[in-house]
Order: sequence, then structure tokens, then C-alpha cells
Amino acid sequence: MSYDVKMYRAILEERLNSKRFNHSLNVAESAKELSERWGYENTEKAYVTGLLHDICKNDSEQSQLEMVRKSSRAVNSIDLITPPLYHAIAGAWYVENKLGIRDDEILDAIRYHTEGRANMTLLDKIIFTADIISADRDFSDVSHYRELAKNDLEQTVLEYLAFSIEDVLGKKICLSTHSINAYNSQIMHTKKG
Repeated sequence: MSYDVKMYRAILEERLNSKRFNHSLNVAESAKELSERWGYENTEKAYVTGLLHDICKNDSEQSQLEMVRKSSRAVNSIDLITPPLYHAIAGAWYVENKLGIRDDEILDAIRYHTEGRANMTLLDKIIFTADIISADRDFSDVSHYRELAKNDLEQTVLEYLAFSIEDVLGKKICLSTHSINAYNSQIMHTKKG
């Protein structure tokens, strides 16, 4: 499949504020670099997925929730009451239904880029990690994750899942079952490797 990157960028520039648009460009670049580093052969696909991962981030919570309710991608009761998860699920729906991208690998990587899932694909891990380490990120441990991503993608995913879970537990809000499953799956995967 060929991708109309110029059109996607124009749509993103219209839909997102400048900070989120810049973040999307940075995630796309990180995704391309990680795909080259970790042997994901379709670097253009990784770039496009990174570019589109936050396409619904600046939509209203209500608009996002409407798309979440329409989604056919494993939405559960916790997803429906956790607004920080909406944009990823809505994004997958929007990319499929408004941009006409029917590639399940892209759609799932967008859908799970925030919370992860059990048995993540290489593209899932690339987008999950690219979102963490993109050039615009400035949280306290970002340099650790950037360095780790150069040497061990699996450990990067595992450590960031643990960090995210601890963060959610500290906020005393619902913990995504997808994140729990992703963490357990990643633990089993890294112990086998």
C-alpha cells in the first residue's frame, strides 16, 4: 500500500495544535529510526503509524468517546470510563473510517500506543516506544529510555509499562487491563529471550 504522507500531514496540521503536530512529526521520525534499528522492514509504514498515532488527541472528550463507542477494537468497560485512553481508540477508528486505512497492524499500533497489549507486535512496540522517546519529550527519565531503546527494545517496553502502571496506581484511577496484560506478556517474553 502507498501512503499519502503529504495529505496526512495536512490533515494533522488542521486537526492538531502546534505542540501536538510537532509531537506527531517527532514520533514519526522516532518510529522510522526504531524500525531501521530493530529490523522492521516497512519503515514507511512505521513512519505513517507514528505520524497518525495522536490524530484525535485534540478532539473534545465527547467526540473521542463517540468514536470509542463506534470502535470494533477491543473496548472494555475500563476503556469507556478512562478519558486518557480515548484518543488512541478514537484515533484507530478515525484512521480506518475517515482516512480509509484498513491495515490492522497500523490500526492496532495506534489503538494500543498508550496502554500496550498482550503479545505486542514489533510495530506496536516501535510506536509505543517512539511516543515515549520522541525529541519533544522532556520528562525526567526520558534520556534513560532513549538510550535503552538503542540497545534493548524489549526492556524499554517492559520498563515503561512498569513506570506507567506505577503512575496510574499513584493517581488511584482505573488501571487498564490491556496494560496489565501487556506487562505480564512482556515479562514472559523477556524471560524466554
